Amino acid sequence: MSWLSPWASFVKRLVHVIARPMKRDRGHGGMMVHPYRGYGSSKEVFVMGRVFRQAALGRAIPRRGILRDTADVTRRIFRRGLADAQVNIRIGENDLTLKTDRDGYFDAHLPITQSLPIDVSWHRADIHVHAEGQSPVRTSVEVYIPPPETDLLVISDIDDTVMFTGVAEKLKMLYRLFVRKPHRRTAFPGVASLYQALHRGETGKAERPILYVSRGPWAIYEMLETFFQLNRIPVGPILFLREWGISLRHPWPRRAEAHKRMLIDRMLTLFDELPCILIGDSGQHDPEVYAEIVKAYPGRIKAIYIRRVDKDPKREKAIELLRDELVDTQCELVLAPDSVLIAEHAHANGDISAWGLQAVIRDVKEHREEERQEAQS
Repeated sequence: MSWLSPWASFVKRLVHVIARPMKRDRGHGGMMVHPYRGYGSSKEVFVMGRVFRQAALGRAIPRRGILRDTADVTRRIFRRGLADAQVNIRIGENDLTLKTDRDGYFDAHLPITQSLPIDVSWHRADIHVHAEGQSPVRTSVEVYIPPPETDLLVISDIDDTVMFTGVAEKLKMLYRLFVRKPHRRTAFPGVASLYQALHRGETGKAERPILYVSRGPWAIYEMLETFFQLNRIPVGPILFLREWGISLRHPWPRRAEAHKRMLIDRMLTLFDELPCILIGDSGQHDPEVYAEIVKAYPGRIKAIYIRRVDKDPKREKAIELLRDELVDTQCELVLAPDSVLIAEHAHANGDISAWGLQAVIRDVKEHREEERQEAQS
């Protein structure tokens, strides 16, 4: 049946992405290290990752193809974090040694006492891991440090701000992502061009850091990274996720109260001289959290952009009240129905170029035209 072909392609691509982290061990199993892209300043860098113990691939399993991918997905499901592994991280002449927590995670705060080159933004951090009864593992990861001339920090939510989060919408997104290949409607219309414009700034040549926060677990890291890359959204130094801690003994996600506030506090402290833009959505508590941050960091937040994801009058009224609370600050809260209004405000504030604004307008217009044609077909 011809209708099965796209879905078979969808499943094949999806399984391959989920299996991708398992390819690094070449089927040998044992201890594996999965570092996440890091970030930092001239004073300190942050590098996160996880150390796993995973099963070997059976000799009867082929080295590539859907059967190999399925076996790797199975290995991924049953792999376990390795606690108390010793992790040494070195960047330039700076190094730090720490141990993994009970879930195998490490979260390194590495002070920079020996200066790093300032003519590059991406630096390599070398990672060396030892654990009892396991062969040592060496790997590396990129760490982003903004150039000295950076003039703005952008912190964005992911869920319902960059991408849809409802179950039905996620299935549509994944289908478009892996069957129809790169397609701008896997993300909110205009998001890619908006974030590119914010990254490049008014001159079009800046390299501003864009840091992302999500309520999702680290297990979806590869999926999000693929989503960002195929949709031409600046990937940023790291996707801040949280460990849900789901296991047979703990079948429900661990509570992660103040997760977003804690991370934003960390970033604003690290980049203590940079003004900041916060981007979120109206569906959760982004407006309330962001309003608290404006009050806690007077003069630091240039604008709050809230994407309106529903038309609940009570919710809109609550956000309007928050906007009124910020009238006497230097920050304006903008409740936007689409990316165009955000881009217009950012351009008026001198935060994106005229070319960037036109790119957002063009992308949203093209999306609406595609929707119109689909409705007529």
